[in-house]
Amino acid sequence: MTKIIVEKSPALKGTVKISGAKNSVLPIIAASLLSSGEVFIDDIPELEDVNVIIELIKYLGAECTLKDGKLRIMVDIKDVEAPYDLVKKMRASFLVMGPILAKLGHARISMPGGCAIGTRPIDLHLKGFQTLGANINIGHGYVEATAKKLIGKKVYLDFPSVGATENIMMAAVFADGVTAIENAAEEPEIVDLANFLNKMGANIKGAGTDTIRIEGVKELKGTEHTVIPDRIEAGTYMVAAAMTGGNVLIENVIIDHIKPVIAKLTECGVVITEEANGIRVKGKKNYKAVDIKTLPYPGFPTDMQAQMMAMMSCAKGTSVIIETVFENRFMHVDELKRMGANIKIEGRSAVVTGIDHLSGAEVKATDLRAGAALVLAGLVADGKTVINDVHHIDRGYVKIEDRLSKLGAIIYREE
Repeated sequence: MTKIIVEKSPALKGTVKISGAKNSVLPIIAASLLSSGEVFIDDIPELEDVNVIIELIKYLGAECTLKDGKLRIMVDIKDVEAPYDLVKKMRASFLVMGPILAKLGHARISMPGGCAIGTRPIDLHLKGFQTLGANINIGHGYVEATAKKLIGKKVYLDFPSVGATENIMMAAVFADGVTAIENAAEEPEIVDLANFLNKMGANIKGAGTDTIRIEGVKELKGTEHTVIPDRIEAGTYMVAAAMTGGNVLIENVIIDHIKPVIAKLTECGVVITEEANGIRVKGKKNYKAVDIKTLPYPGFPTDMQAQMMAMMSCAKGTSVIIETVFENRFMHVDELKRMGANIKIEGRSAVVTGIDHLSGAEVKATDLRAGAALVLAGLVADGKTVINDVHHIDRGYVKIEDRLSKLGAIIYREE
């Protein structure tokens, strides 16, 4: 079984270039199913999740060629069913339902898998499809949706779910009339998807606000698109630089997308400056503890909570971290405690009292961001940290050990 070994490392120094956003590229690849022409998507990150979604659209009938980070897609959907073997690997596979339903009027998708960080129900997706006129049947581990013709309606989301916003937006592109998604998610990845769809000929307005309007069109054509940078990968390397007291230039970032992370790191005493090619992060040894509350965008991202908790484990003082987005996102706490962290859980809050130093231990990545947090903790822990279940990390970080090594970290992979 593959493991990542991390040893106490010097202050990180150098430059790291951020990859295309995982949470943007997955829905964009799914949305390519709506096209009737040739699609080119640039800045594709080398991730296991990307491989899974490409395999899925190939199964459905797409022809895909990936070379040097550029993906060419030609679509001819031959199947309305996304099977269990592919969908179980990744929750985002469910994003093909909206495009297939829109294009063929019939979709049958296995119930999704993914990281075990909470229930993340698909009921908001299905409620949206039903509002647009689809009939939904659930049974034998599959969700089936059928519609002779989707009709534009007003869809109100009980929670601003990113996946539901994306799936309903894709389903609505061919619907008769105008669809309005209210209480929509406002994440940058939603804007990127809307920009991609509009380049293909969709008529979408309001992406990035809490109300998105989609006026149905007859057809979408091919296009070229470059994926936005990954704000969570950027945030993770920012924390790595900050924790180690390093000096790292982070290239290919959109600063507006990482404002909450910049704000919290600055509050800790980290110096962050804009440069022509990106942002420079200069850490300090005795950084102070800060309180964090995760919220939907533009609040502090839940996907950065675990990494910040690793940092707070060695901060001066006590911090309170409140998780409001997912109910089961403190699974990394037990692993950090194995390394000596002083953390107490009270419901959806974690009280973290900073200690002088963590100790290396054998730990496991319970999910994607938990794995990143353990890598960060290993950089500052005395001795050697052995991280198991690294397939979770590979789902969201491109060659994390190679990139950190180039910054001076002592980290390697062991088969």
